[in-house]
Amino acid sequence: MTEINDAELHEIVQRVIHQVMGDPTGTREAAASVSALPARTDVSGQKVVAIGADHGGYELKEALKPELKTLGFEINDVGTNGKEAVDYPDFAHAVAQAVGSGQAWRGIMIDGAGIGSCIVANKVPGVRAGMAYDYSSAVNSREHNDTNVLTLGAGLIGVNLAKQIIKTWLTTEFGGGRHAPRVDKIKSVEKKYLK
Repeated sequence: MTEINDAELHEIVQRVIHQVMGDPTGTREAAASVSALPARTDVSGQKVVAIGADHGGYELKEALKPELKTLGFEINDVGTNGKEAVDYPDFAHAVAQAVGSGQAWRGIMIDGAGIGSCIVANKVPGVRAGMAYDYSSAVNSREHNDTNVLTLGAGLIGVNLAKQIIKTWLTTEFGGGRHAPRVDKIKSVEKKYLK
């Protein structure tokens, strides 16, 4: 990750302020610069990944936690903590809320199919959740959509594929370029409903 000095950070903040306040100049530059801001970290300096699951995703969640640690991430496990039946929306919301509030850099949620949790996570402001089921969908969700929450279906993929997906998703950078204005449009739709 590139270090940003105080002068560069100030310039980025000023561009974002001008963009938010209605200055049409530098809109794409500001969007690209915001992506360059340092990732949210905990006090140890490691990037925090919130992870959660319902009862159907519990075993896969537990299998992925050592992989996240090996990749150098701090883990915020929001539950569930066993195979007893629970409701996936509660845990998907907790993961998304951690990301949307800035408590976590990214989030991973696992349920039986990954679809319901993706729907829930996308209701939280500031979250762009995507479901991935293979290498290509993991890359695309990051490069094209700048997703910050990943949902997985434990009933659809095995442990080894899930490990490949999370490693790919966590290490793939947003492509910017032609994708930046499209992600900006996603954000603008959300803003319309926050008023």
